[in-house]
This record gives sequence, C-alpha cells and structure tokens, in this order.
Amino acid sequence: MKELDKTTIICRCEEINCEEIEEAIGHDARTFDDIKRLTRCGMGPCQAKICISLVADVIHEQTGSHLHEIPLPRMRMPISPIKLETLATNSTTFSSVKSVMDEVELEEGKVR
Repeated sequence: MKELDKTTIICRCEEINCEEIEEAIGHDARTFDDIKRLTRCGMGPCQAKICISLVADVIHEQTGSHLHEIPLPRMRMPISPIKLETLATNSTTFSSVKSVMDEVELEEGKVR
C-alpha cells in the first residue's frame, strides 16, 4: 500500500484521519478494536464496512504485522436503530423491533 498522507480520512463516518490512527498505534493499539476504543473509528453508520481494510493496512504499515494476523473487529448489536419510544415504554406494538426479553420464558417468577 502506498503511504497515506496524515490528513487522509480513513473513517468517513467518524471523520478519523490517518494521523489519528497512527497516534492510536503509538499508544499500543494493535487491533481494529483497540483503535476503535481510542478513536471511535468504525462506530459510524457503516459499522466499519468502509474503513476496516484501510485501518488494517495502517496497522500493517506501522507495526509490521502481517494482514492475516490482524483480527477482525468485534461486531455488536443492535444492527438496526431502535425507536426511543420502544425503549421508554417497553412497547413492541408500534415497532418492528423484537425485544430480547420476548425470548425469555418466565417460570414461577424466575428467568431461565
């Protein structure tokens, strides 16, 4: 990979540039998740679909790690927005969002 300019935007969603990624690596970040925790890179609407390979390239360039040694980022739920009304009222009537609590069965007041 050609060396990127320090001002090159790596994560468009969170507007994180190459210099910020390199700075995180300077603070011992070695994985995408490390960089994510320090910079918010990959936490925007695309959920790292665009920046994952660019970040891996920068990690490779800065640390000498082989690309196959750099673990993929951990993906977390929710993967779709949840209406505030659903959270506030515990209502599923007005939303297509299924609560995880719907899957838990109650037996004599105990959660299994």
